[in-house]
Amino acid sequence: MMSLVRLLGFTTLGCGCVTGRYREVATNRELIYVEEKGPACECTTHRRNHTLAAVRRPLSVLSARAS
Repeated sequence: MMSLVRLLGFTTLGCGCVTGRYREVATNRELIYVEEKGPACECTTHRRNHTLAAVRRPLSVLSARAS
């Protein structure tokens, strides 16, 4: 199933991979896709045209910043 997305911007990672940030119009969810894999990238999770998992902070870091 395809969904409509809006491009938010591109980022080049330290490994040389280029990622695109998109917002899904129907759900307002942000997605990060690997647009191009860097020539020297050794990360097996960086695959062209695949999503990357969202980076989440540990709960202890969030609560420490709130206090």
